[in-house]
Amino acid sequence: MNRALLVIDVQESFRRLPRWEAVSAPDIADRAARLAAAARAAGDLVVWILHAEPGTGGPFDPDLGHVRLMDGLAPADGEPVLTKTSRNAFTTTGLQQLLTARGIGEVTVCGIQTEQCCETTARLAADLGYRVTFVTDATATFPIPHRDAPPGRSVAEILADPATLHADQVIARTEYALAGRFAAIAALGDLAPEGSAVPAGGAR
Repeated sequence: MNRALLVIDVQESFRRLPRWEAVSAPDIADRAARLAAAARAAGDLVVWILHAEPGTGGPFDPDLGHVRLMDGLAPADGEPVLTKTSRNAFTTTGLQQLLTARGIGEVTVCGIQTEQCCETTARLAADLGYRVTFVTDATATFPIPHRDAPPGRSVAEILADPATLHADQVIARTEYALAGRFAAIAALGDLAPEGSAVPAGGAR
């Protein structure tokens, strides 16, 4: 085993956000499950990562109970679950130490959000010397309002604004930024054929 799949922030917190209705991949949990099944079949380590914002009172506050994997996802025996408070998966966790202890030199990245926690993790992993594969269509993101847009707008208003960066544009920008510099870009179908799934309860 010298590879690990990093499943980043595929958690119930996101379903509690109004913008979930505009997510690029509503079936992101199924896509992550396919990758996890393929990783297990290849003998690779699967690492599950959650994002927490303690004390905020929002969906990412652990006290509200939403900082957990989306329904249908469950770690298998021995698969680590790490909780971070930074956007990348390394800075506030023991991820690097875990990977070093396991002798892992390659990581595959999937999860939420494409241009935030997934991209920042891929960039830092590359800087730390890992060989990185970024499975873009096994990530999910949302439209981004222009920085000067007024706060508190509805999802419909954000989508109607011509200054909004739509999810497909966000995804394309991430691929341009990562490819050939920080990561190899891969497709879900190439790594995990249709029909792959994580067994219920995390059983192998």
